[in-house]
Amino acid sequence: MKWSIIMAIDNKALQSGLSTTGSGAPTAHEIFTQINNAKDKPAKIAVLKKYDNKPMRQLLKAAFDPKIKFDLPEGNPPYIKNEAPVGTEHSSLAQEARKLYHFIVGGNNQITKLKKETMFIQMLEGLHQDDAEVLMAIKNKNLNNIYKGLTSQMVKETFGWNDDFVRIA
Repeated sequence: MKWSIIMAIDNKALQSGLSTTGSGAPTAHEIFTQINNAKDKPAKIAVLKKYDNKPMRQLLKAAFDPKIKFDLPEGNPPYIKNEAPVGTEHSSLAQEARKLYHFIVGGNNQITKLKKETMFIQMLEGLHQDDAEVLMAIKNKNLNNIYKGLTSQMVKETFGWNDDFVRIA
């Protein structure tokens, strides 16, 4: 299946409807880069625990749980990269994590595939370009190829999840 969207939405028009984050919190890309640069597994786990929150868990579950399938075409869609500096004029992946269910098989069957594709492209264009790359890696299930040491096993160990990505009682 190929992407139905031929033209991406104009970046300025998209940004005009978004608020700036300006929270000073690190982006998903920055956190995953810290994990990538950590020297050993305990240091990688410490970084992930430091930034443990519900959106982070949602992103990592979507990235590594093999039962979660994205209802989007293979590969990367055409979109306009948001080149605004980090912390200005874009949304954060942490804010957008709650909307990921729209793109999961069985998550929202009330919208058409074309609408899902459009929404996904809008989400990518609203994110900083580094976080947009993170989101595409999550969708494509290859996040661990980009960030060394960020594996499903390490994530399960950090959060106390079993092989079904559910917290062990």
